[in-house]
Amino acid sequence: MRAPTARAPVGLSSTTPDGVGASPRRPDGTLKVTGEFAYSSDMWMEDMLWGATLRSPHPHARILGIDTTGAVKLPGVHAVLTHEDVPGEKRYGLEYRDQPVLAFGKVRYKGEPVAIVAADHPETARRALERIRVDYEVLDPVSDSRAAAFDPDCPLVHEEGSLPLHEEYNQRGNVVRHQPIRTGAFASGASVAELRARADVVVSSDYEVGMQDQAFLGPESGMAVPAEDGGVDLYIATQWLHVDQRQIAPALGLPQEKVRLTLAGVGGAFGAREDLSMQIHACMLALRTGRPVKIVYNREESFYGHVHRHPARMRYEHGAKSDGTLLYAVLEIIVDGGAYASATPAVVGVASSLGIGPYEVPNVSVDAYGVYTTNPPCGAMRGFGAVQACFGYESQMDRLAAELGMHPVDLRIKNAMSQGSRIITGQEIDMPLPMAEMLQRAREMPLPPAREELDDPSDLRTLPGGTANTTHGEGVVRGVGYGVGLKNLCFSEGFDDYSTARVRLEVIGGEPAVLVHTAAAEVGQGLVTIKGQIARTELGVERVTIHPSDTRVGSAGSSSASRQSYMTGGAVKTACGAVRDRVFELARERGVVPAGHPDEGLSLVGGKLVSDTEGALASLAELLEGTAVEETREYRHRPTEALDPTLGQGSSHTQFGMCVHRAVVDVDLELGLVKVVALDAVQDVGRIMHPQQLAGQIQGGSAQGLGLALMEEIQVQEGRIRNPSFTDYLIPTILDTPPMRIDVLEHPDPHSPYGLRGAGEPPTLSSTPAIVAAVRDATGRPLTHAPVRPEDIVGIEL
Repeated sequence: MRAPTARAPVGLSSTTPDGVGASPRRPDGTLKVTGEFAYSSDMWMEDMLWGATLRSPHPHARILGIDTTGAVKLPGVHAVLTHEDVPGEKRYGLEYRDQPVLAFGKVRYKGEPVAIVAADHPETARRALERIRVDYEVLDPVSDSRAAAFDPDCPLVHEEGSLPLHEEYNQRGNVVRHQPIRTGAFASGASVAELRARADVVVSSDYEVGMQDQAFLGPESGMAVPAEDGGVDLYIATQWLHVDQRQIAPALGLPQEKVRLTLAGVGGAFGAREDLSMQIHACMLALRTGRPVKIVYNREESFYGHVHRHPARMRYEHGAKSDGTLLYAVLEIIVDGGAYASATPAVVGVASSLGIGPYEVPNVSVDAYGVYTTNPPCGAMRGFGAVQACFGYESQMDRLAAELGMHPVDLRIKNAMSQGSRIITGQEIDMPLPMAEMLQRAREMPLPPAREELDDPSDLRTLPGGTANTTHGEGVVRGVGYGVGLKNLCFSEGFDDYSTARVRLEVIGGEPAVLVHTAAAEVGQGLVTIKGQIARTELGVERVTIHPSDTRVGSAGSSSASRQSYMTGGAVKTACGAVRDRVFELARERGVVPAGHPDEGLSLVGGKLVSDTEGALASLAELLEGTAVEETREYRHRPTEALDPTLGQGSSHTQFGMCVHRAVVDVDLELGLVKVVALDAVQDVGRIMHPQQLAGQIQGGSAQGLGLALMEEIQVQEGRIRNPSFTDYLIPTILDTPPMRIDVLEHPDPHSPYGLRGAGEPPTLSSTPAIVAAVRDATGRPLTHAPVRPEDIVGIEL
């Protein structure tokens, strides 16, 4: 990775070795590598019970009756609960309260929770589930997303009037949200035919993106402990402690302050832990039994127990002039939200506003829909609506380039957005966006050697199929492809997005020490390291402790949307600044700072109070002896706007990030097997906070995009998941992951702390279309579905 040497922000000392720009070791890293780290599934308490969940075997059915008698009588069973036992609100939801705590009336997806039990042994709990009798009237599934959106005869997943309508989202029937966007001639009522007549080249196609699973390795788990005040303490692997608390408390009929959450060890997230899984269930069982209750999903249950990436069906049409200038774009995007809304409205907002990507197109018509079906619920996943759209618009750029006889990079550069451009919602990109430079840098990266140039061209490990010995090079061809992705970062559309940090500076054992307390969820992205780096940089103190994340401090928002370094980093920076000001004030009170010396000339460096003219004035250990300085601050980004429901205009996003990929693949044309030979990336991150972790984020996002390009798809037939295991749902291993050159640019965003941009999501966008483009280049096939299947390459219809 090309990266600058570590340095401190302008105006701050560079003497802190583990501050911003360095790569200090993660405090949890050694424990995770050695297997000593305690994940949520490792928790244990004396006298605890085990919880388990009975799930619907049907995608769509009425519940006619539930008989728990047999389960209640089983020795070792302490509680059997159904919807009738929910003590408070019977529905919850991330954005809408449309999801039952336990199903009542009917079930809307296979795997929906119907009843829960607590027993003294997990096997007893399992046997109790088998004794619960549920009488179902099976209904026809609503499994086709296009029919759900447009067919007036399609059954309703949620009965008319059962849920509140949101007029600003153009809701109707099974449509959760319809977001139109119209620009240029389309905003004035022009027809597609009129624009088509003005174009020299028109390309159109339908595209599909399959349902991808977040595939984290630590399944859902947590422990609820009843408290003496009638409340409950929940230890949980999640992405957003406070939004969990806001959903759990009403369901339990408790005030929020009596539902206390502490972050347990998280074994990956990628969006799936934004929604509740077993949180309310564990708390209900703990409060009913008066004992701690632990719930751990197995892998199959995890596939049913969390949301997935929205599958998408898209129609794109682009018109261009003969020189490659884009004239118009028309697109329809339908994302399948499954049985409950989750984050579907926000996903539609992102997919629509970024629907044509980072390209200058004067006339655009977008219609994006999110729909209810009786398929598995879908919600947040890394890339959040922008991934699906990126596959569509990048596939179109390749088709246009082929029609025009242009190099695909040249077409992209010709129409590239830059700082000052406006996306299709009318929002100005008021931060650096060096897209043309990034594309050129990607094209100029050295290509891997041709197969015949390898030391051993017959080495099976270098070929599609690997050591399976399916080929020795015959029928193998090489292709190269490019992908560009534009991603919004932080929350959008008027959401009150903020983070809270509490910072305490005191003397412990004769040396200054800092305690940083936030509710931000460390889900593997490295925020636990970044918070310490910021505190060291701002306060000039090496000894920094990160307090466990819990709800005893204000909300930090979700660990999603590539926002935590920006938002919680901003909160920690602001709180540290307040602590630093207090130290300056204390120094003045004690006569340490000369009269008339401005604060601008003071800093905290190497555990000392330093003047830019007088040098070191005092050590912090001396200055703070017997005194602790503590400050709590909230940090907010600049305000955003909701998109208007008619033309889709509004400055809805906080920040933009971009990544460019170039993929090189070898394809076995006879068997449809693909080996990714190289997957190189160019990304602008604004400011590098931790070079090593940044490389990991780009590599990880690229690998997840590789999975979507070639192997990862939840197979759903009539609402039923057919491959709920890591045996049948395949994710890339180290053998599938190619070498990755990473070129990192730093064009600071003037609106963010240190000028940083969130870095975790953009690589997930561009890697998928780059790989698929490379396979197209090798095969000459259109390849309109991600992931690409072997039969797509060899041309066999199954």
